Amino acid sequence: MDITPVIAETRQLIQGYGEGGFRIAGQDYQGSVFVFPERTLSWAPRHMEALNEASLAEAIACAAEIELLLIGCGAVQGFISPSLRKALRAHGLVIDAMDTGAACRTFNILLAEERRVAAALIAI
Repeated sequence: MDITPVIAETRQLIQGYGEGGFRIAGQDYQGSVFVFPERTLSWAPRHMEALNEASLAEAIACAAEIELLLIGCGAVQGFISPSLRKALRAHGLVIDAMDTGAACRTFNILLAEERRVAAALIAI
């Protein structure tokens, strides 16, 4: 039995990560990225200390379209400060932080389930 999920071509399936970048929906990206179901954007942060409301403005602007924001923290899991978590919650964003590899895999699973997910991924 084939259990491969059918994902629309317009969806931003993460196909690979590492060596400072990502392969998403057939396109290579250098550096960190913000991935939404229908588009991928370059993202400035290179480490967890750079995360703040300003660096997550794109997610805040799209909060009504996102049920979960995954934060890929780099090679190891990091923690979101309580103040940033509270600020994002005030905008209606639920976040989950994990290492970037786990965030990529989780994004793909949720995307296949047609969930309203986005991922802010720090490159490793």
